Amino acid sequence: MSTLDAMRVFAQRAKVASRVMASATTEQKNRALVGIATALRARSAAIVEANALDLADAKTAGKNVAFLDRLLLDPARVEAMAKAVEFIGSLEDPVGEVTESWRRPNGLEIRKVRLPLGVVLMIYEARPNVTSDAAALCLKSGNVALLRGGSESFRSNRAIADAVAEGLSSAGLPTDAAMLVPDTSRESMLALLTLDGLIDLCIPRGGEGLIRFVAENARVPVVKHYQGVCHVFVHEDADLEMAERIVVNAKASRPGVCNAMECLLVDESIAATALPRLARALVGKQVELRGCEKTVAVLKAAGVPVTAATDADFGKEFLDLIAAVKVVPGLDGALAHIARYGSEHTEAIVTGSRDAARRFTREVCASGVIVNASTRFNDGGELGLGAEVGISTSRLHAFGPMGVRELTAQKFVVEGDGQVR
Repeated sequence: MSTLDAMRVFAQRAKVASRVMASATTEQKNRALVGIATALRARSAAIVEANALDLADAKTAGKNVAFLDRLLLDPARVEAMAKAVEFIGSLEDPVGEVTESWRRPNGLEIRKVRLPLGVVLMIYEARPNVTSDAAALCLKSGNVALLRGGSESFRSNRAIADAVAEGLSSAGLPTDAAMLVPDTSRESMLALLTLDGLIDLCIPRGGEGLIRFVAENARVPVVKHYQGVCHVFVHEDADLEMAERIVVNAKASRPGVCNAMECLLVDESIAATALPRLARALVGKQVELRGCEKTVAVLKAAGVPVTAATDADFGKEFLDLIAAVKVVPGLDGALAHIARYGSEHTEAIVTGSRDAARRFTREVCASGVIVNASTRFNDGGELGLGAEVGISTSRLHAFGPMGVRELTAQKFVVEGDGQVR
């Protein structure tokens, strides 16, 4: 059997399961989610053991610290995965929700009602927790998850997928509702991306190369979880103690994730005092700084280590303990820089000025615009969505963290009593 035929079989099985899932009751879905969380906890040791093999291979391959952090599963992270699944179970079921209703002059009653998308293909790299998050979110929203993880995390994904299958089975739902694709080759990905009519949406999560490959080769709809070139702008009216906390957290808490700060922007009117303080705090967390000409001058005079940035350092997603730094001419300069170099993922301002905050939130186009808090809060769990299948940087269908409601479409339901046109 060819790779294309093998992938078509998987997608056909998923399509059949999608009809069952679309009519599954809230009670069935919640029971399955409880079962998945229970199975994750029961299988925690096996999941961690499988992950250790993936980690060993990644270390042998010379993967960097950020990559290894994304890949790592320990008992605490498995427990966090189980809790995320349970939280998704506690959310309102979006399927059947009436979002709008109105009556026309001719007597027609019209409602907009949420329904599942169908078969959701997740393509992801190095994040085994996506396996349970995506499966749980798709389950709650009445969809089927077709899970195509990368080879670097295959053992981990398989162990997690076994727990998901156990949970589905315990609730009497088809195990085909969340299937891990066993073929991690580039050919299998290409084949899946051609299956329009069987796959309703593809959501890729990973590096820029993966996202571009999917977008350029897909014949199915794609919501892009593109790179996170996230900025924090420290405005002239910022509380510097607050700014320091936010900047350090945004960059150093988990540098390998998409909502980490990649570029610090500092208002030129406070650069002489603010920049050395912020830079020292970052260097204290082992962050390498790459600064513009003004940044280098200020920091060298203050005795803070910095290297001169190149043009390529601005607009770059480092995913590492590296940050670009630029002194900008006020709010206008920050807005212009973000418009040029941002990836429409997450942008933050630290300011005591309500007017500056309002203008920043109004003029910045990003899936998450944050005032006086870390960029790390643009996350499904932190925003109360339970988890996410990704943070969409596309503006069509969904923009930002995609939770259960973002995994639904809306249909018009029209009721009449004999009207004709």
